[in-house]
Amino acid sequence: MDPLHLRSAGTSLLISFDSGEAEVIHWGADLGTELPDLAVLAGPVGHSSIDARVPASLLPQASSSWRGRPALRGHRISDGAAGLDFSSRLRVTSVNAEGAEDAAGNAATIVQADDNTGISVSTTIKLHPGGLLELRHTVTNNGTTPFQVDELATVLPVAPDAVELLDLTGRWCRERHPQRRPIQQGTWVRTGRHGRTGHDSSLLFAAGTRSFGNRHGKVWATHLAWSGNHEQFADTIGDGRTMIGGSELLGPAEVILEAGGSYTTPALFAAYSDRGLDGITEAFYSWFRSRPHHVLPAATTGQPAGKPRPVVLNTWEAVYFDHNLDALTELADSAADLGVERFVLDDGWFRGRRDDHAGLGDWYVDETVWPEGLTPLIDAVTSRGMEFGLWVEPEMVNLDSDIARAHPDWISGPSAVAHKDGGRLPLEWRNQHVIDLVNPEAWQYVFDRISALLSGNNISYLKWDQNRDLVEQGHGGRASVHEQTLAAYRLFDELRKAHPGVEIESCSSGGARVDLGILERTDRIWASDCNDALERQTIQRWTEAVVPPELVGSHIGPTTSHTTARTHDLSFRGITALFGHFGMEWDVRSVQGKERGELRRIVGLYKEHRDLIHSGRPVHADVADDAFLLHGVVAEGPVAESTTAALFALVSTRTSAAEQPGRIGIPGLEDARSYRVEVVFPAEDDADYRHTVTQVQPPAWLSKGAVATGRFLAEVGLPMPNLNPEHALLLTVTAL
Repeated sequence: MDPLHLRSAGTSLLISFDSGEAEVIHWGADLGTELPDLAVLAGPVGHSSIDARVPASLLPQASSSWRGRPALRGHRISDGAAGLDFSSRLRVTSVNAEGAEDAAGNAATIVQADDNTGISVSTTIKLHPGGLLELRHTVTNNGTTPFQVDELATVLPVAPDAVELLDLTGRWCRERHPQRRPIQQGTWVRTGRHGRTGHDSSLLFAAGTRSFGNRHGKVWATHLAWSGNHEQFADTIGDGRTMIGGSELLGPAEVILEAGGSYTTPALFAAYSDRGLDGITEAFYSWFRSRPHHVLPAATTGQPAGKPRPVVLNTWEAVYFDHNLDALTELADSAADLGVERFVLDDGWFRGRRDDHAGLGDWYVDETVWPEGLTPLIDAVTSRGMEFGLWVEPEMVNLDSDIARAHPDWISGPSAVAHKDGGRLPLEWRNQHVIDLVNPEAWQYVFDRISALLSGNNISYLKWDQNRDLVEQGHGGRASVHEQTLAAYRLFDELRKAHPGVEIESCSSGGARVDLGILERTDRIWASDCNDALERQTIQRWTEAVVPPELVGSHIGPTTSHTTARTHDLSFRGITALFGHFGMEWDVRSVQGKERGELRRIVGLYKEHRDLIHSGRPVHADVADDAFLLHGVVAEGPVAESTTAALFALVSTRTSAAEQPGRIGIPGLEDARSYRVEVVFPAEDDADYRHTVTQVQPPAWLSKGAVATGRFLAEVGLPMPNLNPEHALLLTVTAL
């Protein structure tokens, strides 16, 4: 059987079938069209080992003497006996590369089977045009008795020069912070048992060459597109080979396949780059932005469906639970005056919801607060030229709610009986429990209520929250995270089908449900409940390592952050928020005088540059002094003269050991082209400028801009001003 060679955007995936398995010979740099006889790669067989060569297969298995993590773990149940057919000897039965996306043959389906155990696994592989690889397995029980699936992992080998591992971790209000470790013999496992993706989940799992950085080194990276329990891992066996991958983490007996039944894994997305982490990010952005339902600027798509991402005002940090029509109308007036385009009413609008102890699940407008319903507020918002959005939390319920009192059996937990009949509930989290969407009646109730809200009101946007872990998620006394996740997906899908014009944001106590599974069903994610601009620099950088900025909610909060009590100038908060889907979470009625003018200017900068921010190529400079960050976006495709070719932020996160930052290179531009670099915000006459820099004399180029080629800017750089810690400058780069 001929090998399978998929190629795209500088990446090759080469699979051999000579061993009888689907052996991954190479995943990495493009190999071109000429390949040798792969028999030259047959390695030695050592002493005190299996008397055969052990392939690094798409499905590593003990039957081939793979001594690392097997891809498939499970067993057959027959006549009351469990543990049967625990080890399959899967061999390739078919390879179908038809229906590929293009002439390069970038898609394939490989089927492997074992007639003795009655198990087959079909693997679909797609190498997308931008170089992003997508894989998933489907295991089918071809036997006559049930087969329990304990795990089915999707893995890929990395090259021997991958010696470092980077993944992300975090907590509430500090999501997605990087950590590094050397790759050593053994297994490094990141486990998520939250019932949702989790604040500490690693959005990116990357192996790379020594000291790989933003724009240098080879990197192999994966992401598991799943919003429930999961594992991601690097597995290095004794012979030095390393696999990276991930799997859904299944609870006890969550997946038992009856005869003819199948289970399909979440998709594993993988990317290779020889240009550091920015190359990985480009592969993910290419895939996101090529999706038919992805919302891109009209100037980029050239289609009427294109829509700029609107300026948002969310009411949470402005009024919290204090809902009042007059006050909210004043807030809408103030927002419209600043140029806000979408006004979102947060938690507190439904029955009994005066604080976070009651009301969840009763998705009816509270008549005591809104005697005429939400219509007067919606009319006030839309008459001022803004869209109206609404906060909901459909997957949760308070015990103090009409629906919990009427249907205690709809509350998820470890017991098979309702809590009023003695069943034990999980501990409360933010005073709430999980509604059991696996129960068809509960699912239908939630769908009907949210659908009725959308049908009965002029609502363009839902901020969909999920404010607790699902640590004892159960249905009928059995673990049910798997089914609950699928039921939640189905709820999103059916509501979108019924109300196609409504956009949905995924929020989960901030950033606890950020993954490509949920992002296939939503138009935006809320990266964190923390609007502290210093924290957001890291949170947004690593969220946007995978997720494009047009999908990442990024808001200006009050002068003093309500989650950290840290105080920042408006310019720092504004520049930080620009590089995402921009908005405000602040009582902007209190913003007056020069500060209001500055805020209006930031809104104008976002509107001026959002097409570039939301379609450009991401660039993160490797700055030697880690007290500084330089990041931005570079326009894709031909750039006309006098067009903004790039937008960068120079950020100081803390005091530097050096007296001045010195020259910092600006990478990512065309080498031979000339550009003008200018600081546009804060300018020397802005009030914030004197807080931003401390210097007797600024760099010579600062007042009039600097003109240089892209090569000069990258290799020599420009001397930067002496920034005070926790301040930033916004730079435009104009093509000449």
